[in-house]
Amino acid sequence: MIPDIEENLIEVHDVHKSFGNKHVLRGINLNVKHGESMVVIGGSGSGKSVLIKCVIAILKPEQGEIYVAGQEIGSLEEKDLYETRKKFGMLFQAGALFDSMKVWENVGFGLLQHSKISKEEVKEIAIEKLNLLGLYHIEDLMPSELSGGMKKRVGLARAIAMEPEILLYDEPTTGLDPIRADSINELIVEMRKKIKVTSITITHDMVSAYKIGDRIAMLYQGKITEVGTPDEIKSSSNAIVQQFIQGKAEGPITQAEAQI
Repeated sequence: MIPDIEENLIEVHDVHKSFGNKHVLRGINLNVKHGESMVVIGGSGSGKSVLIKCVIAILKPEQGEIYVAGQEIGSLEEKDLYETRKKFGMLFQAGALFDSMKVWENVGFGLLQHSKISKEEVKEIAIEKLNLLGLYHIEDLMPSELSGGMKKRVGLARAIAMEPEILLYDEPTTGLDPIRADSINELIVEMRKKIKVTSITITHDMVSAYKIGDRIAMLYQGKITEVGTPDEIKSSSNAIVQQFIQGKAEGPITQAEAQI
């Protein structure tokens, strides 16, 4: 397989991943273009998180290939894989801040661990990223002093601290009220404009998906069942897609689960 590196920054070809007898990914095919905001939707346990963990090579698929900037990550040696991972920043679902560290130390954690930059310079960079996200004069606070929405923003500041090419968002609006959730959506859109990143967001929040996605991919039963723009997804004739995006109790997804 020869990747189209001019068109796509990330290519996923026929990826399979199992855990024991549970076959989670059953032949995933997905391309993400340079500068694109791709959103992956699907029900709980559908494999969304497994997919992005394979993309960042935290998990290794049993079958298939994943290319990042033209490199097949499954064949990379540890040193080269480490360099490829530097292309990524990730916003974890719960923020995943270290409770014992100040805000600036959380934001600059990657720089403190993996660069020779002084602590003073790291703090300056952390403050710059916090300010970019509308967070001022909180660098010396502890995570316990922050609201849920602020923790998400600090998590995002940490994700962009090393100026990645690719941002991965794991359920970025989960646990937030609609107003704070929309502020996170606005930040994701703004980050794309300001730092020109490519992103993959996994979510089941359709308000978020429509707002931040250039394209939306529906993951169902271990495969991508449809990919399209928000308008194309809204008008899809696929009954599985329609049941999910409308949140209906009855439909093919419910019927399939009843047979398991």
